Amino acid sequence: MRSVKTVLALGAAALAAAGGLATPAAAAAPAADSGGKAMTWTLMADGPSGTVQVGGGPLSNPYQGDTATTTALPVLCLRIDGRPAPAGITPGFYAGWARGEVAATNPLRGTRLTSRAAADGVCANTFGTGWRMAEFHDGRYGPDLESSGGWSFWAYGDVPAGTRFWTAINDQPANPWNN
Repeated sequence: MRSVKTVLALGAAALAAAGGLATPAAAAAPAADSGGKAMTWTLMADGPSGTVQVGGGPLSNPYQGDTATTTALPVLCLRIDGRPAPAGITPGFYAGWARGEVAATNPLRGTRLTSRAAADGVCANTFGTGWRMAEFHDGRYGPDLESSGGWSFWAYGDVPAGTRFWTAINDQPANPWNN
């Protein structure tokens, strides 16, 4: 008499040979477009002299991501050119000055952003040399803007209200290419 274990193993082998049973590794593999999550930012405020404040707001998750990477959103792009902050903006840790200009691309799926270089390339191809994907810590504050903050920043530019933007973070796995 065969043991239950042997009978189950033989039955599983017969089903696998007939193509009716996937191996455990194949069964556990995620779909090719499983869609992890990545961090997004939004327009938080319009400021003086053509400036905007962009940041995560209450919906953002810079640690694990907040939006499925299968979602099509604009990429938040930044070109740092050393512009000083205008009167009316006092840079701080949570709302620094990015020293440049922001803009948003046309929407694209986060799954297309396969690396930081690919994301930077989307910005450069859309807006020109010197443009790259904006990053969580791009806001600067303190004497001579020597310190880096996070969570939001001010910059010149015009980005659409009421939408989220793919935004990079350099010290957490919450980027589209991490998922």
